[in-house]
Amino acid sequence: MNVQVITRDGEPEYAVLPWADYQTLLQAAGHTPLAAAEPQADQRSAVPFSRLSELREKQGMSLEELGRSVGISPSYLELIERGVREPDTAIRRSLARVLGVAGWEASS
Repeated sequence: MNVQVITRDGEPEYAVLPWADYQTLLQAAGHTPLAAAEPQADQRSAVPFSRLSELREKQGMSLEELGRSVGISPSYLELIERGVREPDTAIRRSLARVLGVAGWEASS
């Protein structure tokens, strides 16, 4: 069994082991093996970037609040929402993080 021990202040705190070994331990302890967890990003629903304004309003955020939280001006955010400007990947990623959506890292 390949186990990695993570310590804090010199004391063991966590043990990390391969998934198959973990499943074997569960079975030996009389528990049902678990299914692998889905990545969190897959649990968020993919939303088209064209719905940015709708998502912002649904979350009760003003142009000012969302713009400041992603590091752009409210006027630039408004241009993005109207489709006049195309944001770069970093802005798309920040908007996705703040609004809790997946799939905005690349152009859509």
